Amino acid sequence: MELMYPFTISATLFAVLIYMWMGFKVGQARGAYNVDAPSTDGPPEFRRAYRAHINTLEGMASFLPGLWIFAFLVSDMWAAAVGLVWCVGRLVYAIGYHRDAEKRFPGLGVSFIATLTLILGSVVAVVWPHI
Repeated sequence: MELMYPFTISATLFAVLIYMWMGFKVGQARGAYNVDAPSTDGPPEFRRAYRAHINTLEGMASFLPGLWIFAFLVSDMWAAAVGLVWCVGRLVYAIGYHRDAEKRFPGLGVSFIATLTLILGSVVAVVWPHI
């Protein structure tokens, strides 16, 4: 059996691993700052780790469908390339956010543009043949 969409699968797995790493960082912050579950409030250092994790989950709700629709309609390789840009953006976002809330914006911008590229590219792929 031939593996379909191998590049997009790889980008998806990388995104999930990044999300899992962020969850691990939240767990570390819980221990370091004595924030017992299920609390989501604590010192700013904890809240930044928590928000980076949750904001990434929120971003994945539009990124993953956009990634897969783009892969199906346009290209597996190009979807994965844009997906990897999103992943790098989320890493930059998380590292920046952990340091200071104001440092999250470069990574946020990169990941937002990647998601927008996937979604708009998918829309064009659906509409273009009918124009």
